[in-house]
Amino acid sequence: MGPIARIVAIVAGLAGGAVFSQAPEFAQQYRQRIGGAIDELRVIVEDFSEQAAAHHLDRQQALNAYAQSPDDFLRDRGVSMRSTISRYETLLSQQLNLGAAAPVAKPFVLLRDVDQGVLANTWRDFVPGVPVSFAGLVWGAIGFIGGSVIAALLGLGVRRTVRTRRVHRQMP
Repeated sequence: MGPIARIVAIVAGLAGGAVFSQAPEFAQQYRQRIGGAIDELRVIVEDFSEQAAAHHLDRQQALNAYAQSPDDFLRDRGVSMRSTISRYETLLSQQLNLGAAAPVAKPFVLLRDVDQGVLANTWRDFVPGVPVSFAGLVWGAIGFIGGSVIAALLGLGVRRTVRTRRVHRQMP
């Protein structure tokens, strides 16, 4: 590998390291957003459950009452409420999984069952952090190695292409 290729590989490695080192910070900001979403959904789900209980119904019985209503509006509200409860339970599960995961593994846990709305809002408002944690350093190293390898592989491809063109030009 020539000196220019080494410089390109180091720069690509540093860029990869800088980008990947942000994975734990992104996972942390995603987890914080999940907490906010859970807090808001909890208010809605608990209110629904309390209203059902006031009418001597459990949550499932109340949802069934919506589903069996002859009124389209009420059936649609039941579907909406069922979806809200499902999202609430999914986010609770993801929050528990993120909390239990090792810091280095949190970005993988996040991707396992990501909530698209929370993900989009986290990305929109993401503020990079300084990777001073062990997880940030590990992800930075992964990005550095990955960036270096990609740059080296691209460099090999370019060199082969240049050599092939030189050989074809030199042929009579």
